[in-house]
Amino acid sequence: MVGPLHGIRIIEFAGIGPGPFCGMMLSDMGADIVRVDRTDRARGGDPAKPPGDLLARGRRSIAIDLKQPEGVALAWRLIEGADALFEGFRPGVMERFGLGPDESLQRNPKLVYGRMTGWGQSGPYAQMAGHDINYIALAGALAPIGRKGERPTPPLNLVGDFGGGGMLLALGMVAALLEAARSGKGQVVDAAMVDGASALITSLHSSFASGGWSDERGTNMLDSGAHYYDAYETKDGKYISLGSIEPQFYAEMLRLLGIAPDDLPPQQDRAHWPALKEKVEAVVRTKTRAEWEAVMEGSDVCFAPVLQPTEAADHPHAKARKAFVEIAGVVQPAPAPRFSRTQSEVQSPPSHAGQHTDAILAELGLGAAEVKVLRAAGTVAS
Repeated sequence: MVGPLHGIRIIEFAGIGPGPFCGMMLSDMGADIVRVDRTDRARGGDPAKPPGDLLARGRRSIAIDLKQPEGVALAWRLIEGADALFEGFRPGVMERFGLGPDESLQRNPKLVYGRMTGWGQSGPYAQMAGHDINYIALAGALAPIGRKGERPTPPLNLVGDFGGGGMLLALGMVAALLEAARSGKGQVVDAAMVDGASALITSLHSSFASGGWSDERGTNMLDSGAHYYDAYETKDGKYISLGSIEPQFYAEMLRLLGIAPDDLPPQQDRAHWPALKEKVEAVVRTKTRAEWEAVMEGSDVCFAPVLQPTEAADHPHAKARKAFVEIAGVVQPAPAPRFSRTQSEVQSPPSHAGQHTDAILAELGLGAAEVKVLRAAGTVAS
């Protein structure tokens, strides 16, 4: 069993965050990815003791100095034999290396050239530094997240870096690879985190357009305003989540909480949400998280315990679905999504920078003497 991208060769120019996440997803789906690392980051390392960066799993690494003409020549040999490449530098960096998309597509017309940036390849912000919080702020995705009367709450770096960035780039590259297989022509995929974050809140724009969303944080159904859609603290200082939106699920929530529905205002009467939330909070605090699990699991309340990341792998549902795997002694999320026939898998633990330099150079047809010269010049490093 091999992943659906088996047989696809991709060159990854090493970056941080969303780029490696894209590479992890494509590798988990079976792509053969060669990561080009910087020579100054190739400090050796025991292959039996992989580095801890799980986003780097499943790829081989070659360390090349792209500031040297000989290093660029090696990069071209990799690119010319690839189906795709992706990079996460600021706009213009790959062009300064002499490895930009125009020349790349001339040399390899079927190449899919993925570009991962925060602001995109064009626009007044294109050359500015930034991070996830800045991209989602400009996209309008940060402002609605938070509780009433409080400042916006950064949702880790999930919306910009990973959801709107790396995952969107992976989707774009797979789509472009499919099209290239039909047309015989490659193209550039411009994946900007600000664009991806905007796409992720399309449904919110629907709510604004229909008048169903208030600009005031913490007053809407999905932003902690509703008493039936929130996380609540339990007796032991842990939390449970309730998401009982539909009337039948709401009725079940009230029943299992032991709250009589007869004297309550209508579920969607927003004026009463704060008081109803206090009532739910008081009830939830009477039991521990485990006790609420015993009461609510198996029901249609729309319930789950709020687990720490370190707890998630041990939950019975995760175990039943084999949602986590252990690679080189490290427990980590298994590949997703799942395929019925071409099953995805983690191809290998993370690699040290430059760990596979000699093997990759041999695949390119370089002999031992040529490799020795390149190493002596600092063009490559192990």
